[in-house]
Amino acid sequence: MVKKLQKLSADKKKSNAQLSSTVKDSAQQIWLAGLGAFSKAQEEGGKVFEALVKEGLTIQRKTQAVAEEKITEATSRVTTMASDIGSKAQGQWDKLENIFEDRVAKALAKLGVPSARDLEALSARVDALAKGSKAAPARATAKPAAKAPAKKAAAKKTAPAKAAAKPAAKAPAKKAAAKKTATRATAAATSTPSAS
Repeated sequence: MVKKLQKLSADKKKSNAQLSSTVKDSAQQIWLAGLGAFSKAQEEGGKVFEALVKEGLTIQRKTQAVAEEKITEATSRVTTMASDIGSKAQGQWDKLENIFEDRVAKALAKLGVPSARDLEALSARVDALAKGSKAAPARATAKPAAKAPAKKAAAKKTAPAKAAAKPAAKAPAKKAAAKKTATRATAAATSTPSAS
């Protein structure tokens, strides 16, 4: 049996030696393949690197173009949204301003404050009266000049009648003077604003 074991151990040594030599040969081939790849990479590495750089530039340009397009779209959307919001806000401010003006006008009307239209109408009436008063003195000066000689002649004829009528005319003159004073007092009271 010892012979068999020795034989087996010798066979094992041979197979181990063969196995180790094949492993060494394989490792040597792998090492040589690595060195070949390294030298090939050194030779063609510059070319591959340049090709990768060119490809990176084209990709970068494409992404920049897409990004600029998206930014332009976003900017136009934001601009339209801002203008829409601005127009809506302006419309709301206009409505609010009109409501405020209406309420102020109603409050002023309740207080008796004349509006701009009332003042314009009053100004127009004053202008019309001023034009009318300028035309009236011209007429008044023309008529009395023509009537003056007739009045002098009539005054001479009625001088005795005037002396008899004087006492009767004094009483109505006093009443007319009292009416004028009362009218002036009433006008003064209505033209001054009340303190309340």
